[in-house]
Amino acid sequence: MTPLPRASLRRRLASLFYETLLLAGVLLVAFLLPQLALGMAFGIVAPGPLLIAHVCIVVLVYFVWQWRHGGQTLAMKTWRLRLVGIDGTPPSLGQLLLRQILSWPSVLFYGAGLLWAFFDRDRQFLHDRLAGTRIIFVPPTTAANPPPTGT
Repeated sequence: MTPLPRASLRRRLASLFYETLLLAGVLLVAFLLPQLALGMAFGIVAPGPLLIAHVCIVVLVYFVWQWRHGGQTLAMKTWRLRLVGIDGTPPSLGQLLLRQILSWPSVLFYGAGLLWAFFDRDRQFLHDRLAGTRIIFVPPTTAANPPPTGT
């Protein structure tokens, strides 16, 4: 079995930055607009804990849905990355949920779970190590990128 091509730390961090920009758009549509509509139309303002739960659910559904259907978000496709299990197979739903839940403290504790990659022998983020997943590089295929012809 050929080893899976590791995604560089630089590529994964660039994808993570791009992902935050895309996630801002998702949250605008799935969170902010409904909150504004409820507030203006009915004068309803949800309590703080409900708002936090709403954001967490939107983010969880966004990532798990994308990973479950192809192993990639748009940012990951752009940077040629894919989420797989340790053995290279698609991760289970349990692994995806665990990865997403563990990524919150990994990022929110001053990025400690991301910094973990500098010390990890496989350069994995802490939440990937704990969930049994990894991010691999997806090399371009020759069929998708044929060589230029003629002129």
